[in-house]
Amino acid sequence: MNILVTGGAGFIGSHTVDALLADGHQVRILDNLQKPVHLKGKPAYLNPAAEFIEGDVRDKPTVRRALQGIEAVYHLAAYQDYLPDFSTFYHVNAVGTALLYELIVEDQLPVRKVVVATSQAVAGEGLYRDGEGKLFIPDMRPLRQLEARQWEIRDAQGRPAQYVLTPESVSNPRNPYGMSKLAQEMMAITLGQRYGIPTVAMRYSIVQGPRQSFYNAYSGACRIFCLSVYFDRRPVVYEDGLQVRDFVNIHDVVSANLLVLRDPRADYRVFNVGGGRAYTVLEFSRTVCEVFGKSLEPDIPGKFRFGDTRHIVSDTTALQSLGWRPTHVPRDSVVEYVAHLRNQTDVEDILAAASAQMAKLNVVREAGAT
Repeated sequence: MNILVTGGAGFIGSHTVDALLADGHQVRILDNLQKPVHLKGKPAYLNPAAEFIEGDVRDKPTVRRALQGIEAVYHLAAYQDYLPDFSTFYHVNAVGTALLYELIVEDQLPVRKVVVATSQAVAGEGLYRDGEGKLFIPDMRPLRQLEARQWEIRDAQGRPAQYVLTPESVSNPRNPYGMSKLAQEMMAITLGQRYGIPTVAMRYSIVQGPRQSFYNAYSGACRIFCLSVYFDRRPVVYEDGLQVRDFVNIHDVVSANLLVLRDPRADYRVFNVGGGRAYTVLEFSRTVCEVFGKSLEPDIPGKFRFGDTRHIVSDTTALQSLGWRPTHVPRDSVVEYVAHLRNQTDVEDILAAASAQMAKLNVVREAGAT
């Protein structure tokens, strides 16, 4: 097939491009090489067998050109950051998706499948069980609670609640990125159904592995902890480090991406793509130190990122019903990322600048004394 991958120069996109080429497909990449993700321009890891178009998914003539002769689309281009660029989240993630379907319909293009990347952020705080055993979907934790170092989600009676695996039916985004991804997800599935364009939305959990940008502050724990330990600094862990996360390896994500391209049972559905096991942030930080072979204890200063979820683990039953299983653990992701990091010759120590920027934006805050 002739396949377009938007955001194909990025982390998930470039690995998906490699796998599609290995499967014998013809691949075209559309990517705007946005900074700071691509701070140094077109990455060296891009597969030369793929055609490359530099351009924006919001530019109609560019997207029209990229869609010529295309039979399937992986729409992976996205804007994600901690910056208060609220309109940009929607311009890129939602409007870019609307434009893609607009052109397919307007030009009557013979696109047989669209796979859209959404996010676990759509689920917000996820699903919880209260003191009586009833399920509920919590709102964001209040600032006053976090300042008092009361980290856990509480039920209506103020009791600590228990997280449960979150299915695709839960949609309660708590930040602009998640809200834009929910809008993207709704448009893709609804427009796909209305116009007969088989569409799949993939809600990725925290994807990890090589090629994650060193410069994007949003790119998560693997980048932050690995860079810290690389420069012999204790990894800084927010809250108490016991918050639970759902880490999924890039190779498992790519296998899911290719599966839904082939399987018509996936059409017009939303799938969680997670790692299958809960890990605390503290546990993950120690894994990073072990992979580096360094005895650095995590630094837990009592800071928090306002708007972060406490616990979130995706239920992947739906995707597993199609025959997919995660086959990697977080340690595998760290090993590959560390190898990728050590192969760089000019990695700047950017952690201090990133931390200062997040403090300036009031994203990272100090909790009160215990």
